[in-house]
Amino acid sequence: MRSHQKSLAGRRVLITGAARGIGAALAERLHQRGARVALVGLEPDLLAEAAAKAGAPCWHCDVADRGSVEAAVEAAVGELGGLDVVVANAGIAAQLPLVGGDPEVFEQINRVNVLGTYYTLRAAGPHISHPNGYAVAVSSLGAAVSVPLMGAYSASKAAVEALGNTLRAELAPSGARVGVAYFAELDTDMTSRGFGTEAAKSIFGDGTVTKVTDLEVGINALERGIARRSRRIVAPWWVGAVLPVRSIAQPVVDRALRAKVAGVLAIARDERVELTTPQGKQAEGERA
Repeated sequence: MRSHQKSLAGRRVLITGAARGIGAALAERLHQRGARVALVGLEPDLLAEAAAKAGAPCWHCDVADRGSVEAAVEAAVGELGGLDVVVANAGIAAQLPLVGGDPEVFEQINRVNVLGTYYTLRAAGPHISHPNGYAVAVSSLGAAVSVPLMGAYSASKAAVEALGNTLRAELAPSGARVGVAYFAELDTDMTSRGFGTEAAKSIFGDGTVTKVTDLEVGINALERGIARRSRRIVAPWWVGAVLPVRSIAQPVVDRALRAKVAGVLAIARDERVELTTPQGKQAEGERA
């Protein structure tokens, strides 16, 4: 871990979705390694707490609102005197049967995860377009392997993967690099809320698609990736082995879950669930 400290010192880093989970933990870690961090997110109280731990300025920002993102990026650039790294981390999830589920859930997940990532990379792109510049698009193992009820989330994270891969080619002439991060279930609110439903329990038992991994494993991977400006960041380690064989992994998962799908869908269509991160006015009034 210490080997990355010097290479991160002084780096100017903007992190979205930084009020909790991966974003808050990464901000604190990078601050400890000497980086200069700026945070944006919802949930004002949690965002302020995360910013205090990271010794960082912060701005309320709805990443699904292009104007809000542009204003936050410009404010961060002004405060830090430029930008070296942007981490497009903001994301939400909720279970959703594609047939019979609430289309507004699909739309909101994709507004935040896809448009939010696009708006962030678009606004920060000119500022990191230099030989030391780096962007991280936080995707998911779900971009490679999909399971029932997670179609909206998987679709959004596949789009994030595509945005990251495309941006890599477009920024290459400037010397900037782009990484795509793929995580299995990390120990965050997103995981506990996303799988804490009756439908999820009926298909996965009391667990998740895979064993939940300690959040520190993901933060360690992000720290290494940012220090090295890596093309790909994975956590836990075995995710890197799944990605190249996604066309084989998908039918294996389909067969393993097939017998449970009908019953799970019946439960999910009647179960009311919330997004894993509150949005809008709900975010302003909720702390956890």
